[in-house]
Amino acid sequence: YIGQTICFTGYVYRNSDFNENEFVLARDMTTSRANETLVVGFLCNHKDAKNFADGTWIELTGTIEKGNYHGEIPVLKVIKISVTDEPEFPLVCPPDDTYVPTAVII
Repeated sequence: YIGQTICFTGYVYRNSDFNENEFVLARDMTTSRANETLVVGFLCNHKDAKNFADGTWIELTGTIEKGNYHGEIPVLKVIKISVTDEPEFPLVCPPDDTYVPTAVII
């Protein structure tokens, strides 16, 4: 998937060890347990990342590159970013049998 351009809507999520240019473009994924969710998404790098507060819903277009966060992972190089409204259905479902893993769980 390296070099592919994608468009994705999610909210800004940060871990305490991110630098000021990093955030995860996140969605909450339902799990097999009732009322439990897991944050999933793409690590993003953008010079103006600090201008987007945690929890802000954004639409982002970016190119998938190799990056590093506790090991090699895909990272989105931001091409276009804009604030948007929370979608009507903000949760995403777990992957099905066609899922191809692209990262590790930390």
